[in-house]
Amino acid sequence: MAKASITFEDINITVTAPAGTRLIEISEKVGSGIVYGCREGECGTCITKVTEGWNNLTEPSVLEDKVLRENMAGKHNRLACQAQVLGGAIKVKPV
Repeated sequence: MAKASITFEDINITVTAPAGTRLIEISEKVGSGIVYGCREGECGTCITKVTEGWNNLTEPSVLEDKVLRENMAGKHNRLACQAQVLGGAIKVKPV
């Protein structure tokens, strides 16, 4: 199974996680400052800036894309509760 290396820039920690893991799950385990509310991709509180490796995450779903647009999120922002790692290196930080 593929693994990804995820760096949480707000706490300067890099961890390895298996493909298919959601960013929010990893964030909770390491104590990153990514906040969340619903975990269902509807509230937008977990918007996260992907500073490197955005192509190493799953594509945004229609719902995630809608929530990101409604919140005027930047080009490389994702919902941590929806984005799943595929492999490779990824760097993220809370918005």
